[in-house]
Amino acid sequence: MKSLAQALDLKDDKKTIELYEKYHRDVWPEVLNDLKSNGIIRMEIFRIGNHLFMYCQVPDSFDAKRDFQKYTKSKRSVEWNELMMTFQQKLPETPAKEWWGEMKRVFDTEWSK
Repeated sequence: MKSLAQALDLKDDKKTIELYEKYHRDVWPEVLNDLKSNGIIRMEIFRIGNHLFMYCQVPDSFDAKRDFQKYTKSKRSVEWNELMMTFQQKLPETPAKEWWGEMKRVFDTEWSK
C-alpha cells in the first residue's frame, strides 16, 4: 500500500465552499462504491480557506495519472465529478492535462527507521 497527496483550490466564495462541504458530508453511495472498486482504500480531503489537500491510500500498483479517473465507471460518478469541478479551480502549478495537482513527499517520519 502507498499514499498519494494532491492539492486543488475551491473557488474562493463562502457559499461555494459551504455547498462543496455539504455535498461531501453526504457523498453519493455510487461514488463511494466506484472509488473503492477502483482500488482507493481510503480518501480524505482537508481544507484551509479555499485550499484542498487530498490524501489517499492505494495499492502499490495504483498510478495516479493512469488510474484516478477510472472511478467514473457509473453515470452517477461522472455526474459527481462534473458537479465537483464547478466548485474547484486548478492550482497554477498543476500540469495542463491534470486537475488535482500531485504533491511531492518531502518528509516522512518512517524515513529514519
